[in-house]
Amino acid sequence: MYPDRVVSGMRPTGALHLGHYHGAIKNWVRIQSEIESLFFVADWHALTTHYDEVETIEKNAWEMVIDWLAAGIDPEKATIFIQSRVLEHAELTLLMSMSTPLSWLERVPTYKDQIQKLAHKDLTTYGFLGYPLMMAADVLVYRANKVPVGEDQLPHMEIMRELARRFNYMYGREKGFDEKAQASAKKLGNKQARIFMELRTDYQEKGNTESLEKAKAMLDQAGSLSTSDRELLYGYLLGSRKQILAEPQALLTEASRLPGLDGAKMSKSYGNTIALRDDKETIARKIRTMQTDPARVKRTDPGDPEKCPVWLFHVVYSDDETKEWAQQGCRSAGIGCIQCKQPIIDAVIRELEPMQERAQQYVAKPALVREIVEYGCEKARKLAGETMRDVREAMGLGYSGK
Repeated sequence: MYPDRVVSGMRPTGALHLGHYHGAIKNWVRIQSEIESLFFVADWHALTTHYDEVETIEKNAWEMVIDWLAAGIDPEKATIFIQSRVLEHAELTLLMSMSTPLSWLERVPTYKDQIQKLAHKDLTTYGFLGYPLMMAADVLVYRANKVPVGEDQLPHMEIMRELARRFNYMYGREKGFDEKAQASAKKLGNKQARIFMELRTDYQEKGNTESLEKAKAMLDQAGSLSTSDRELLYGYLLGSRKQILAEPQALLTEASRLPGLDGAKMSKSYGNTIALRDDKETIARKIRTMQTDPARVKRTDPGDPEKCPVWLFHVVYSDDETKEWAQQGCRSAGIGCIQCKQPIIDAVIRELEPMQERAQQYVAKPALVREIVEYGCEKARKLAGETMRDVREAMGLGYSGK
């Protein structure tokens, strides 16, 4: 229906750390070579929880872009932009809010969870409640069909799909829809049109998914169809309305969940991170002070790697031989915790050193970073504008001046 496209964003709430890199950015670097990718700085989303701490948002946004570039996000392969500079995100959020049931937003698992975790903040705001709606608009405005997420984010994906489905059902209604779809089918040619109709009937009457996939392939490969024709025929095939917004699928990605220095989730708000631009001395000091198995009170006490946050770093950074050395040494008390941490210190420094060198090159060229972002914003606005023209028209807002 639409070209394969990935969209993902990150809030600029502080220095990027190893949790960000292994949880998301590392996958972005891989994905950008496989599929059209758009990555954005979610500065509006930062305001949903940091609305009273706006002083650092702009600085954090530019630092985040530098870290992305240093980590391997390639502006020749991926589109990098800032959310607030593409106003279509806000417009689609507003228009979708007109038909989004309040109960859908209240049932999102992270809503009450975040309110409890951030109890020191007043999050009983319209913006925070609408966070999932804006998140959906961020993706739907580009008609992206894939979103790289971990399993914990699947509830957000489901509401995103439900919102797209609801919008298409409400606003994809078009007078004479069946007649227009049949007219579009004729553009396939008589033989292909007949085959398409047979496949549609087989799918709708018998639920034959093989027929559905064959019909989809016909639409994707038909050079005689315009985008509008494909929209009509795709909706006609599924027995639904015109597909104005694409329903994105979750692109489950492997994410290494590095713990923070205290064993909890690595997060700036917990003060337990290793930043991507920490110097060697800071990295060594932080890792040496990491919590370990509480059962190892003395150097001679045996430990259990499964109960030690440092072991999870070994899982990510160490080869099999080093892992075996750490396992045996810990369980037998043959090595101390400081010894166990040294290979991790060396590996983290080795991983971050080239990133930090590249980061300094971009720090020295702020005009280049801004040029990359401005180019990305222009491209994003163009793609989003194509979607919004159809959205406005479907909602009776596409005034032609006639």
